[in-house]
Amino acid sequence: MIIGVLRETYPGERLVAVVPETAATLIKASNQIVVESGAGAAAGFSDDKYRAAGATVLNDRNAVFAQAELIAQVRTYGANRTQGESDLSLLRKGQTVVGMTEPLSESVGWRTAQKFASTGATLFSLELMPRITRAQSMDVLSSMATIAGYKAVLLAADSLPRMFPMLMTAAGTLTPAKVFIIGAGVAGLQAIATARRLGAVVSGYDVRPAVKEQVQSLGARFVELPIESGSAEARGGYAQAMGEEFYRKQREMMAKVVAENDVVITTAAVPGRKAPILITADMVKGMSPGAVIVDIAAERGGNCELTRAGETVQSGGVTIMGPLNLPATVPFHASQMFARNVAAFLKHLLKDGRLQLNLDDEITRETLVAQGGEVVHPRLREMLGLEPSPITTPTQGETK
Repeated sequence: MIIGVLRETYPGERLVAVVPETAATLIKASNQIVVESGAGAAAGFSDDKYRAAGATVLNDRNAVFAQAELIAQVRTYGANRTQGESDLSLLRKGQTVVGMTEPLSESVGWRTAQKFASTGATLFSLELMPRITRAQSMDVLSSMATIAGYKAVLLAADSLPRMFPMLMTAAGTLTPAKVFIIGAGVAGLQAIATARRLGAVVSGYDVRPAVKEQVQSLGARFVELPIESGSAEARGGYAQAMGEEFYRKQREMMAKVVAENDVVITTAAVPGRKAPILITADMVKGMSPGAVIVDIAAERGGNCELTRAGETVQSGGVTIMGPLNLPATVPFHASQMFARNVAAFLKHLLKDGRLQLNLDDEITRETLVAQGGEVVHPRLREMLGLEPSPITTPTQGETK
């Protein structure tokens, strides 16, 4: 199999889908790698490093598309709608693309999948990877969330006008910063761990009571709010959207906790949906001047009412940060993690150097978005108002 690696064209994207280390692994597995020149430069991987790994570097993007049977990208057209559309004309029937696609986006994610399908190429979406044990090594969302949770704490520490750890000095004792993490998924847990390593006093909250032990195992206090949240966990362990009445009660009870902390990091997001508002403007008013909010959910609209995506704003002396694409700010390790996930997925798909689509396998079936000129993923077909596709419909007695 000839695997093509492209330079990302999404503004500000510095990751690459295959790094020299994973290129060497894939080549050892009887594949060929062709890389667009400069594909890994922003992440610290030169063309020479790819050549040393056994890959062929091509100066022409069109040539990569022409030679490759499978394209590995960080952001395919669905996740790069402005710059990525020009790649559609370079795709052909029988070609396969693997990458992030934002397929469940409330706006037009599922429509871009339909436009991609019209090329005749096959598309796999890494965001749709099922959360099962076999797929853990392929889970790019968890990898990128790990980076985001880590970096969010560093941003907060840099902006906070006080230090995180308690220090006993000749000038007296400095009290530690208090950090509150909202959402204890992968990003939230990594944020808790990072804030603890920096010496802060950390507390965490999640609508899913089951994560209490995970929060406590990292040395943080779990904030318990007396609200019924039994349906807060969806299939695969993700949080799911709750009703507005639930969020209203949650905000009321959380206001005091938010006011007590120097840093609040929000990570609450529901796949394919607008992020819920957890911190209102009134709650921000109750925080001390100098406090910092880092809203990791900014790309989904934000968990704070005052968040502006991609901007840092001030309100009553409180700094509110709405960073976008945090993994791109740590491109070396983010690319390394992403590429390892991709390599694991490709090893799953490729048998004896050829693409083997075993749709009885949950990993293959759940990530397959388009094939044979049409969208085949059940949830996307439902969004498009189409009948279920026999290609990805489980056989009788099978559970999804």
